[in-house]
Amino acid sequence: MRLQATTLLVRSTQALFSLACVLVAAYAFAFLFMPERPGDPFAARFAVSGWDVPAHFFGAGLALLLVPVQLSEGIRRRWPALHRACGWLSAVAILIGGLSGLSMAQHAQGGWISRAGFSVLALLWLGITANAVRLAILRDIPRHRAWMAYSIALTTGAITLRVMLGVGTGVMEWPFMPVYVTVAWASWLFNLAVCAGWLALSRRRHAAAPTERTPALHGDAGRRWESRQPAA
Repeated sequence: MRLQATTLLVRSTQALFSLACVLVAAYAFAFLFMPERPGDPFAARFAVSGWDVPAHFFGAGLALLLVPVQLSEGIRRRWPALHRACGWLSAVAILIGGLSGLSMAQHAQGGWISRAGFSVLALLWLGITANAVRLAILRDIPRHRAWMAYSIALTTGAITLRVMLGVGTGVMEWPFMPVYVTVAWASWLFNLAVCAGWLALSRRRHAAAPTERTPALHGDAGRRWESRQPAA
């Protein structure tokens, strides 16, 4: 009974996570076609942008939309060619989203602190993803998956940022700008910390049971998205 409850919880979490990726990606694509909204600083920035805002929303939105596909153990096992094709598409999307995000970061609201936060995020996003692609080409699959986990943590910072903004300005009713400056760093640092903890826990679990079959590689329903993760 406890195992069934755990499996249900994990599957529900995976479904909620996938839904969040799809919804935020849909918002990013919809933003490209939204009418001008007077008084909205983001809309004003979009109106005068040459390329970085639409490129970022498109690239980051596409990368986010591909996250559930890339994490699917079923697709990895049954259709590896599709997994690789989506991986390359995701890498291109991150290249577009990262470069345009780096450009946008130089004009972020909140002064140099938020500009630095978003700039570091863009550079890490590009660098970590590039290394993950390099490891895939070298067929170092365990380390590739570990680095891709960090890349996905940065990609889904778009979700965490919106959750933190909603809680800070909506639920807590704090002023927008201090919250925005804080989440410019906290949204992706939190994700990286959670990812690092998850990978460390996975490594310890596999080290403690070296003769057991690895659930992620054999389709265990409760741990479908785990993978064998050595130190990155």
